Amino acid sequence: MKEVEEPMYAIIETGGKQYKVEAGEALYIEKLDVEADSEITFDKVIAVGKDDGIVVGAPYVDGATVTAKAIKNGKAKKVVVFTYKSKKNEKRKKGHRQPYTKVEIASINA
Repeated sequence: MKEVEEPMYAIIETGGKQYKVEAGEALYIEKLDVEADSEITFDKVIAVGKDDGIVVGAPYVDGATVTAKAIKNGKAKKVVVFTYKSKKNEKRKKGHRQPYTKVEIASINA
């Protein structure tokens, strides 16, 4: 009987960005509307890498999902945006904190 082995990695799309993920990995993604300690399923899997090669979707791999657990929601450190024009007494200082969701990848299902 052949064992079903879990894929090594997957490339998922969320929040307009693409991430290479592996099982057990924690990463920061664009903020999702979920509570902490809840399950998330990413169905936009672009590619799945295994020991025997890679499976690439067109545009997504059929039937492939990645399940993750939301650890926390938060905001990144403040980025200061400062613009000025010399000799014109024109300046503007503005701050920005990007919201994020920290997730831990539970499993990759191909």
